[in-house]
Amino acid sequence: MDMKLEVIVLPVADVDRAKSFYAALGWREDADIVTGDDFRVIQFTPPGSPCSIIFGTGVTSAPPGSARGLHLIVDDIEAARAELAARGANPSEVFHDEGGIFHHGGGQARVSGPAPGRATYGSFLSFDDPDGNGWYLQEITTRLPGR
Repeated sequence: MDMKLEVIVLPVADVDRAKSFYAALGWREDADIVTGDDFRVIQFTPPGSPCSIIFGTGVTSAPPGSARGLHLIVDDIEAARAELAARGANPSEVFHDEGGIFHHGGGQARVSGPAPGRATYGSFLSFDDPDGNGWYLQEITTRLPGR
């Protein structure tokens, strides 16, 4: 049975501020549905992604800003960084892990700059939304076999 990741729920404190932030990133607004004072659902989809994000009022009990480690894949980390910066996202500098594998959590073992030789899967940057939900961009230029 196929199982496809469709939606990630983001906990936010200020729904309209979050909506403005993700719209400024150039993400497609798919829905903004209000069914009462205590329930509003907003859905955005990053360009090229089959998975969307949802946030709003009454959609999660998680504390605002508690979504961490969300990954977006790009094929040019430097161009993606420039676009995020131009759109007001305040991205980190590009980095890679000193071990050359996946990045460590909490900023440990980070080395400034892209992975040596721009190795696929090896370069990252990070940014947070206004509530502190944490995103990473990972540069993938060639997928592993079977992907």
